[in-house]
Amino acid sequence: MTTPVHQLSSQALSLLPTHVAVIMDGNGRWAKQRHLPRVEGHRVGVESVRAVLRTAGEIGIKYMTLYAFSVENWNRPKDEVDTLMKYLARFLKTEISELTRNNVKLEVIGQIHRLPESIQVQLKKTVAALSRNNGLTLILALSYGSRTEIVEAVRSIAAQVKEGAIEPAEIDEQVFAQHLYTRNWPDPDLLIRTSGEMRLSNFLLWQISYSELVVTPTLWPDFRRAQFFEALEEYTRRHRRFGSL
Repeated sequence: MTTPVHQLSSQALSLLPTHVAVIMDGNGRWAKQRHLPRVEGHRVGVESVRAVLRTAGEIGIKYMTLYAFSVENWNRPKDEVDTLMKYLARFLKTEISELTRNNVKLEVIGQIHRLPESIQVQLKKTVAALSRNNGLTLILALSYGSRTEIVEAVRSIAAQVKEGAIEPAEIDEQVFAQHLYTRNWPDPDLLIRTSGEMRLSNFLLWQISYSELVVTPTLWPDFRRAQFFEALEEYTRRHRRFGSL
């Protein structure tokens, strides 16, 4: 990628994606490079979240999905998971005023029932507090895994077939999509992955079938407004064909 830009070109502003999804990767490596505890990378990464959300709202992006905690992340050391939950609880509580100022609405996807009860309670409070906002919709993927989401959708459809509510021949892409966590929002136009890793990490596998992918070597704690603009500029240079010419 080229040198980060500090403002978007007029062309980019006219071709902005409606929905941006982000795999926020590299917090641990950022901390390791600085001989700091891994959790310090997560703490600084919150600053990147704040900067990107503020920027997205300013330029008119409608939806942003952030991969905040995967189902696989439960396998990390307990101390790290506990710290991540503490940071999440703090973010949900202390960012309400910031998100309100930026007219951000909050939604969540994933196996929310696996989160600590205190987090679930705070999630409901924060979602309710931001429910009247009508600018950027922030979708937090928490305890999320795309394969799990797809399996749950299949089970739901199978139950409807068993009950006679739907015929197998009636199942198409639209029906299937209506059983996913993301049924209420458009699929991402752009997927950004930080830290240079070239994999999807079980994130929105169905939804990003035709998303444009931008991978940056920048570690998430260093990903701010300029790097976000760079990714958006790269997106606007793409020609989206959706399988056609």
